[in-house]
Amino acid sequence: MNKENKEKTIFHIDVNSAYLSWSALKKLEEGDTQDLREIPSIIGGDMERRRGVVLAKSIPAKTYHVKTGEPIVSALRKCPHLTIAPPDHGLYHRKSQELMAFLYDICPDLEQVSVDECYMDYTPIAGKYASPAEAACIIKDHVYEKFGYTVNVGISNRKVLAKMASDFKKPNLVHTLYADEIQEKLWPLPVSSLYMCGRSSAETLRKLEILTIGDLARADTLILSAHLKSHGILLWEYANGIDSSVVISEQINAKGIGNSTTLREDVSTKEEACKVLLSLSETVAGRLRKSAQLAGMVSTELKYNTFQSVSHQTTLLSPTCTTDVIYKTACSLFDEIWNGTPLRLLGIRTSKLVSDEEPVQLSLFDIQEEISGESTSKKQEKLDIALDSIRKKFGPDSVIRGSLFHDDNL
Repeated sequence: MNKENKEKTIFHIDVNSAYLSWSALKKLEEGDTQDLREIPSIIGGDMERRRGVVLAKSIPAKTYHVKTGEPIVSALRKCPHLTIAPPDHGLYHRKSQELMAFLYDICPDLEQVSVDECYMDYTPIAGKYASPAEAACIIKDHVYEKFGYTVNVGISNRKVLAKMASDFKKPNLVHTLYADEIQEKLWPLPVSSLYMCGRSSAETLRKLEILTIGDLARADTLILSAHLKSHGILLWEYANGIDSSVVISEQINAKGIGNSTTLREDVSTKEEACKVLLSLSETVAGRLRKSAQLAGMVSTELKYNTFQSVSHQTTLLSPTCTTDVIYKTACSLFDEIWNGTPLRLLGIRTSKLVSDEEPVQLSLFDIQEEISGESTSKKQEKLDIALDSIRKKFGPDSVIRGSLFHDDNL
C-alpha cells in the first residue's frame, strides 16, 4: 500500500510506565541515588501495610512477572525485594500538563485520552518531515531530552491500530501498524492483547477456540454477537483494522503558544537560522490566529551543538498575531543571544496571550501609520488571513515563501 495516500496519518503517543517514570525523576531530583526505573519497583499502595494494587512497574519488575493491576501482596510473593513507592497524583497531573502543552506546540491537532497518552493527527505537519517515522523519532527524542523520560509512538492510518502499535516492544521506540500490516504484525498476537479485549472477553473467546487476534478477525460475526453481543462485533472490527474514528482535538487554554525544531544539520550562519525562524514564526502566528489570541511577549530559544540552551524574551509594544512582527522580533532576539556556536535547535514561544477581541493599545508608530492611511500591520494581518484561508482549503504546503524553498532544515 502506498503510505502517502489521502488518508490521515495518526500517532498514538504513550509515556512508558508513566507513574513510575515521573516518581523516579522526582526522587532523583530530591537526592535519591537509586533510579526506580533501574531496579525491581512498583507504584502503588504503601510498603508498611502492603495493601493496594500495582499501578505501574519497572522493566526489572516485569522480569519477575509482576503485572499492572495485581495486588501488591501477590507482587511481593513474586519479588520479595520489590521496592514500593506511593502514587503522587498531583505530580502526575503536572507532568501530564507539561507533556501535552509541549506536544500541542508541535501539532495542535491533539486528543488526550488519559494522563499519559494522546493521539496526534500528523497530517497538518507532514510537510515539515521526511516521513512519519522520522517525525515520530524526533518527537520521542525531544521528550526525552526535555523531560528525562521516554515515550513510545505508534503510527497508523487508524486510531485503534496506532494505539496497538504504541504497545509493541518498549521502551522509547516507534512502531508502525498500517492497515496492510495487520496480518503480519497484529494477527499472530494473543487475543488478550487486543485493545478493549478484557479478561472476561478473552476467556469467552478462548472457550470458542479463538486464541489469536487472527482467529478473531476470521471468526463468524454471528457467533461473536451471540456470545459477546455488540462488544464482540467491536472486537472483530478492531482485529480487522476497522476504525473510522478521528482525532478529536480540543483547544488547550495554554499560557503560551510556540514551536521549536531540531535541525537535521547544524546551522552555523545567521541567514540559515533566520530561514528557520521565519518558518517557525508562520506556524506560531497561525496558531495564534486559529485560537483567536494575540501575543504580548515573544521568546527565542537556541540550543547549541554542545547541548547548551539559551533563551531571551521581550515584551511587544502592542500584542500581535502577525507573522512579520513575530519573525522580526525573534530575529532581533537571536542577534542578542547567539554567540556563533553551531545550532542544533531553534524555537519561538509567545506568551502574555490576550483575546483578539480585547481592545489593544496602539503604539505611536501604529498611530502615525493610521493617520497617514492603512497601517503596515493591518495590511500584514489581511495577508496572513488570506494565506490562512488558502492553506486551510488546499493544505499547509500550498503556499510557501520563496525564501524557504530548498532548505533542508525545514
